[in-house]
Amino acid sequence: MTSTTPAAKSSLAQRFNVEKIVLALAAPVLAVILSVAICSVLLATSGKNPFDAWDVMVTFGTKADGQVLILNRATTYYLAAAAAAFGFRMNLFNIGVEGQYKVAALFAAYVGSQIDLPSFIQIPLLLITAMLVGGLYASIAGLLKVYRGVSEVISTIMLNAIAIAIVGLLLVPGIFAPEKGGTTNAIQTAPVSESSHFFALDTNGGPLYGFLFIAILVGVAFQFTLTRTRFGFDLRATGRSESAATASGVNVKRMVIVSMLVSGALAGLIGLPELLQNSYYFGQSFQPGLGFLGISVALLGRNSPIGMAFSALLFAFLDTTGALLPNQGGFPQEIVPVMQGTIVICVVVAYEVVRRYGLKRQQQRVGAELAAQAAAANQKKEVSA
Repeated sequence: MTSTTPAAKSSLAQRFNVEKIVLALAAPVLAVILSVAICSVLLATSGKNPFDAWDVMVTFGTKADGQVLILNRATTYYLAAAAAAFGFRMNLFNIGVEGQYKVAALFAAYVGSQIDLPSFIQIPLLLITAMLVGGLYASIAGLLKVYRGVSEVISTIMLNAIAIAIVGLLLVPGIFAPEKGGTTNAIQTAPVSESSHFFALDTNGGPLYGFLFIAILVGVAFQFTLTRTRFGFDLRATGRSESAATASGVNVKRMVIVSMLVSGALAGLIGLPELLQNSYYFGQSFQPGLGFLGISVALLGRNSPIGMAFSALLFAFLDTTGALLPNQGGFPQEIVPVMQGTIVICVVVAYEVVRRYGLKRQQQRVGAELAAQAAAANQKKEVSA
């Protein structure tokens, strides 16, 4: 005599799966709702109507040109999130994405301005250059952690500062920047060759970056590597418990170095959509802050490829539509950074609330199953007696 029938077990499993999905979605949704509520209160306190702000943002976000701008920006944000998330899945906090993509973009811009090969050779060459430079620069932190015990948080923060110095040292006339002359005094690399330009799709809202497909490919490869390869299993096992991974035969030191290398290689791609599809050169003000923003996007997306896609779209929506607020209604321009910051804070709170609720529900289910088994055992004893 069994305590539960197969049909009951199947129903219980289906209910558990649905509840698990609902709990996974509840945290980011709750975080966004809390952030909107907080920002609405702040806008109302400053004397502005929050509903007017949301109307401006939603109206532009539903237009074709607004949607293209959001997708283009989300492409870059997704690559930044993937670079940070790969390290997070290994329990490595790669805070140095900011420096890695800048150094990588600088070298890619220089190579692209000095070499002019057919596009089918030129573009892969620049992709490889950027990924190689970003990966090698990130591996420094991995080597320091493995052989000197230096925390990757400290080393990558220091490497960010060093990256700024490297860019300043190389981006001068006569080295990576051409000799001064012409109509501009800006210090920047020469424009990349025509064959370096990445393709774009012509839409009603303007050119849609072809790098969107690179971002999709990165997401698919990310998910496949984590869930369908031995390396991904070792990566997740090491991230959860280094001692357990070592006991099972995983070379933890090698995993740390390789993980930082891959994270840096992904970081190398971050600056390429701007470089190869918009500005076509690297200057002193080249897209700052993407590395730190990628960490926020990865956290909101729970380091999941699909979750990060929605998170990147959300942050891109806020940035793109929020830029209109100062000109359309006189809203403070600081409202968008406030929204992004509150989302990150609310994510921490929301996930903790959902985690505790899920743990409580799991304890209740276990208690109910144990009670059912005890009742069945008592019934069996009574029948046999």
